[in-house]
Amino acid sequence: MSRWIWCPLLLLLLLREVEAQVENRVIFLPGTFQNVSVSQNETVQAVVSRIPADVTFITLQFHTQHRNATLSYTRMPGQGQSLTAVDSGLLSALQPGQASLSLFLSSPDGETVAGTGVILPFSGTAPVPGACNMEFNLEIDPNVYIRYNLYETTIRFAPANIGYERGGIPPACDQSTDTNTHWRLQYDVYQYFLPENDLSERSLFSAIQAVADIQGMMANGKWVMRLLSSDMSTAVFNSIPGQGVIYSIIVRDPLLNTSASYVPVHTYACSFTSTLDGCHTLGKISTKLFFTIAGLAGLFVCFCGHRYFKCELFCMGFSFAAFFFFVLITRTTDLNYDICLALSAVIGVVGGVLLVMSWWRFGSVMACVIVVGLMLGFLIASTVLFTPLGDLDVLRQSDVVFWVTFCCIMITVPLFFVRWPREGNIITCGIVGGYAVVLAVNAYIYTSLSFITLNILKRFLNNNFSSMFTDVPFQAIDYVMITVWVVLGVCGIVLQLYRERSRPFFPPSPYLMWMQERERRKTNVLDPSHHFPPLPNRLLARARQLTKRTEPAGEHTPLLL
Repeated sequence: MSRWIWCPLLLLLLLREVEAQVENRVIFLPGTFQNVSVSQNETVQAVVSRIPADVTFITLQFHTQHRNATLSYTRMPGQGQSLTAVDSGLLSALQPGQASLSLFLSSPDGETVAGTGVILPFSGTAPVPGACNMEFNLEIDPNVYIRYNLYETTIRFAPANIGYERGGIPPACDQSTDTNTHWRLQYDVYQYFLPENDLSERSLFSAIQAVADIQGMMANGKWVMRLLSSDMSTAVFNSIPGQGVIYSIIVRDPLLNTSASYVPVHTYACSFTSTLDGCHTLGKISTKLFFTIAGLAGLFVCFCGHRYFKCELFCMGFSFAAFFFFVLITRTTDLNYDICLALSAVIGVVGGVLLVMSWWRFGSVMACVIVVGLMLGFLIASTVLFTPLGDLDVLRQSDVVFWVTFCCIMITVPLFFVRWPREGNIITCGIVGGYAVVLAVNAYIYTSLSFITLNILKRFLNNNFSSMFTDVPFQAIDYVMITVWVVLGVCGIVLQLYRERSRPFFPPSPYLMWMQERERRKTNVLDPSHHFPPLPNRLLARARQLTKRTEPAGEHTPLLL
């Protein structure tokens, strides 16, 4: 009786297991994207079917936004048989007559992972990505590995091998450097920028689907550089925290005119799991406060800087001293960012006061205008090197050439101020003040224009910054901010030139005016002010009056009736 009871139960368990396996199976067709959700403690079988006979090898890509997923050849992931990453891929060489295969997806961190995957087929004449791997764990590794910090993003990949037919023996990777070996292969590096200020999963998956294959990346991505087989299989780029970027490698065989793509990899140069300074909370409160005040001051300088010359000098001296000492403090100490910013602001106030006092005491307008001109020269030099000129090999690979070029542009600008000091000062107020407003907006909404000066700051702080590419995306918000900058600058310059057309070029020094007034009072005896005591004596007399007890006047005898 007990046997008849247990048999249906065992049969029911077997049916449930078979049903669960069917539910955890996902069918992939070559070139078709499939969205997959992997639950915790679950293994999803990725089945590739209907593989054409002319396909020699295939790559399975699986991409998530920020959670790791494990892609493996076997149901139980093992060393050298699996890869755990945000952007993972496996390459499978097919045997003669093989029309299907299975790979496995799982969640390594015990949480549900959602992503998108695709199968890409390649023929026997196409290069095999990562087939000459000597560095990473997989025997054939078609993945691109990415690492980033505040300054730079580095991508690395394993060299490819030339193609071979199904069931054939792979060509040797380390025997010779002839043209019949993998040394003839070339590697094109591409990048694709996601929409600015968009951290959504949908945007990422749409972009991955647009550039996952060769044709999509060539049509939508931007070609950055070409590496030969004799070069290091690595490339370095400028980090843009909060901006999504997809990097891809396309390996080409110039002899057979064929190509194959590595697994694309993406980064936001920030963490989605950090609660303090993650991708969703990139703007620090201290940074927003600092640049908000700077933006308000820049707006005032843009329209009223020349009229209120002392305020303009304070703002320029503050900017010059704060930038210089922020670089100095960051390079020489290990202080926290907020402390460095606070110290730089304090020193900037001192620098602004010193510049104002130098003009107040000595009255040398030209010396102060030269400092103002250096600020404009710094911004113009940064803008010139922010353009594609800054990515020229002679400037990118040599710090000496870069800084000599930068200093020459920066020093040339103040020379025009010697001939036209007032016009140059007003132009500086308009351009620099308008850019301060752009930086204030960037503290709340990302814009690539902030990298005009941020790239220079990074180059000051990072010794290896010269070896990286500094491409940034230019999208709708950037064109809007360029328009705002131009409108503010032009309006500020025109308004100040019109308002100051009948006034003296520069206001006189208060100290020199006081000295002249003092000499005039000494020599002109007819001037009524000549008979007044000096200011210190008047202040001392007034203090004595306030502290001295007043004696009543008159007699103290009682009144007579």
